[in-house]
Amino acid sequence: QVHLVQSGGGLAQPGESLSLSCSPSGSIGTINGMGWYRQVPGKERELVAAISSEGSRWYARPVKGRFTVSRDNGKNTAYLQMNNLKPEDTAVYYCNADPTIPSTVGLPFEYRYRYWGQGTQVTVSS
Repeated sequence: QVHLVQSGGGLAQPGESLSLSCSPSGSIGTINGMGWYRQVPGKERELVAAISSEGSRWYARPVKGRFTVSRDNGKNTAYLQMNNLKPEDTAVYYCNADPTIPSTVGLPFEYRYRYWGQGTQVTVSS
């Protein structure tokens, strides 16, 4: 059973920064392509950032220029750095990946992988 474990997030004031990380539990596979989603009550989960197995990045328009998705292959961890946070960034954030998919497999940014992190609350409020 593959699990994605998230950490980070929390409470920030507008303009501040937070970061999220995502790692597979155990030693099953490697995070290659993956996505970061967020969800607010009553709305669908939306993709905000993604990184492909080749390292290309995609960002949703509301976060472009403020969020950065990255991956550390040595630590088998993906990150979402969130700068200049706004109240509308408040949501539960989820990482989405499948560590069993080899890095040679290229998938579109919007591809929904098989596994999800447990979700992390990010609250931006003054």
